[in-house]
Amino acid sequence: MIDVNAKIESITYNPILSKELNIYSIKDFYSGKAFSDSSFRVNTEQNDYAISWWVSPKRTRSYPRARVYDTYDHKNRVTILPLVKDEGKDGDRDYLQWDTLSLMSLLQINVIIAPYKHADKNKKYENKITNQTFDQKYIKEKFQELQKYRSDALQWNLNQASNLDEVAELSEKYYYDSISAETGVEMHSRSYFQRRMNSMTEKAEDFKQKSRGLAAEAQNRESLTLQPKESVKADKGRITIQDHLGGEYYFTTDEIMVEDNKVFLIEKKHTTRTFPSTADIKNGLVRMMLFKNLDTVEIDGERYEPVPILGVTGNELEGYISNSDSIEDNLQSVSDRKRKQIDSLLQEANKNDFTIIISEDTESVEKDLYDRFKAPKQ
Repeated sequence: MIDVNAKIESITYNPILSKELNIYSIKDFYSGKAFSDSSFRVNTEQNDYAISWWVSPKRTRSYPRARVYDTYDHKNRVTILPLVKDEGKDGDRDYLQWDTLSLMSLLQINVIIAPYKHADKNKKYENKITNQTFDQKYIKEKFQELQKYRSDALQWNLNQASNLDEVAELSEKYYYDSISAETGVEMHSRSYFQRRMNSMTEKAEDFKQKSRGLAAEAQNRESLTLQPKESVKADKGRITIQDHLGGEYYFTTDEIMVEDNKVFLIEKKHTTRTFPSTADIKNGLVRMMLFKNLDTVEIDGERYEPVPILGVTGNELEGYISNSDSIEDNLQSVSDRKRKQIDSLLQEANKNDFTIIISEDTESVEKDLYDRFKAPKQ
């Protein structure tokens, strides 16, 4: 297991794959109508905002980073996420983690933490709810505050993290007094919810330290766990990124390779089909936003040059292609639509100075491609 420590000052990135966002009126935003889109734009008298929202505070559900990615080429970026999402006793319960706020701050995205207020009973389970929707009145109040705010996303997000009492109280009220009564669904333990909320809201620093610890534990678990859909040919590694204010972000990389004075940080996206979904690719591109902006990288106190790579494999893909000069175009039998998507992805990699390696899911082919990349043709 390789442990990497890195520092980052700021992030610059130019997305190409981001979708064109539909524009909604402020009235449609406040009513909730705009939330039929995962990401969208809202025009106010003062500014144009690109807004995304998270189904759950857990980053592995519903591709939230892909939603954020789609807003990244706009100046004023906002993401809305729940403090907690409780699906009922027969479902999951997820809580906001500090490292999510930290990552959004690093990406200069303003966060509005909001409570879920309404839900329907899931007909397949006795104690599970579905179709949860936010408290739109609360979102309206916070968005109006944000429009008057004159500092950066980091300060706004720190302020949000330091004032969670209101949204915690509303979340408890809605889940246990309203949603549970209206749907007849038993929620998870209320006493544990209260303890967890108290640990978050008593003090921002306590919240940060507790969540950082949980994030570090998750990093350790993930570094030892191979998801079934991942196609990985080497050990995972851990990377801890520190920003200019000392904030720490914990990640795993699907592969780490060290060669001379270079460390190759590889994020992998795999599919049993020909090519991963656009949302899955965008999740990988958010990692590239980080890895390609690292200012210093150290392993055991020694400095290395970071080389970010997005590796894409498909069971039904034939051949390979890359934006690296050392790998020729040998891609075979893809549709015109997939070829256009792949070309756009290669263009984004060139524009943002990282490497894409796309290949069939064959160990010998992958090894050959990475060997060729590490030792470019003269």
